[in-house]
Amino acid sequence: MLIEYKNVNIYQDEKKILSNVNFEVNEGEFIYIIGKVGSGKSSLLKTFYCELDIDKDDADHAEVLEQNIIPIKRSKIPALRKQMGIIFQDFQLLHDRSVWKNLRFVLKATGWKDKNEINERIEEVLKQVDMLDKKDKMPHELSGGEQQRIAIARAILNKPRIIIADEPTGNLDPETANNIVTLLREICETGAAVVMTTHNVSLLNEFHGIVYRCKDGQINNITDDFYNKEENQDIDFGLEEEEEEEENAKEKSDQNTEN
Repeated sequence: MLIEYKNVNIYQDEKKILSNVNFEVNEGEFIYIIGKVGSGKSSLLKTFYCELDIDKDDADHAEVLEQNIIPIKRSKIPALRKQMGIIFQDFQLLHDRSVWKNLRFVLKATGWKDKNEINERIEEVLKQVDMLDKKDKMPHELSGGEQQRIAIARAILNKPRIIIADEPTGNLDPETANNIVTLLREICETGAAVVMTTHNVSLLNEFHGIVYRCKDGQINNITDDFYNKEENQDIDFGLEEEEEEEENAKEKSDQNTEN
């Protein structure tokens, strides 16, 4: 098991965001976390890579990649994160250097030293995300979808066991969003697990996975109910909220394109 949480309480700025979280991730699983803005999706992800701490009194068990994270020494966090690939909605590329140099920076920062091995690995991941021809481009010369592909290439440099993606399609148009999730599914098929938050509910119908929902301070596995929703019309999935957020994101994407 890659992640195992039992009865975990999660706080953001001393405010309890989620209570009694029971959550697990196994190798090769593709997991969605849905929920409206402020429901705790991103806060949960941050606990996985120890940007948010979990107090020992607020969990029965919290283990990530065989590492007990309550408590975890700060000195052990870089090694833990090296086994993860983290993808952000806003890409977080270094804008003062090319695509190639962005990726080289990450490899050097994570202990790679041999120049040939570094170059070979960068070429491998750029081919995997179909972006080798953009290796010398600066981030501002790329579209949003292209930047997100580079962010995915960066995330898989160290062959992570799990990819954590926080709204990776949030700023993208529907077609580009589908392409990004297709790429993540292909990576998942190599054995890495993927955990992604999203407001784009249509993706869940296009690409089936395990579905968790954050709502009212709780997170629950709603996979069976979600995919049988036609037979469960009386269940409140809160999909209207998600679809409204999706429409807002599309409008924002269209405005950015026009500008």
